[in-house]
Amino acid sequence: MNEFVATNPDFAAVVRHAVLSMPFAQLLGFDYSRIEPGVTEIVLPYRDDLSFRPGFFAGAVVGSLADFAAVSAAFTLVPKGWFVATVDYDVKVVAPPAGERLIARGRVIKPGRTLLFAAADVFVERDGSESLCAVCVATARAAESR
Repeated sequence: MNEFVATNPDFAAVVRHAVLSMPFAQLLGFDYSRIEPGVTEIVLPYRDDLSFRPGFFAGAVVGSLADFAAVSAAFTLVPKGWFVATVDYDVKVVAPPAGERLIARGRVIKPGRTLLFAAADVFVERDGSESLCAVCVATARAAESR
């Protein structure tokens, strides 16, 4: 795996604050368990209001979590005073998202100055073990804040 270096020494605090202050992230209940240069991990406990049927996370929730994990991994590598936004993402659900919580592990694939390519694997935790339920590839656009 690539070792990335963050140019902003406060990258973890910036990413955490920027993402977790978004109303949508608050609505879903995201929380970070890991933020490192080029890598993030977001967890989401199961709630009935996030399901499409009891015990199963809705696909839109899985996709949103994957997008946030991948793009926030890209966010860790932008300079101080910059932000990122999702350009596009593609999610494939590979197994039923049924369990007590989701764990999305985002990682940068290829960083660039304005376009960064990232991915995320989403795992569902059930009875203490994890299994892959979705994969995501995302493109993030970085720009200087004004």
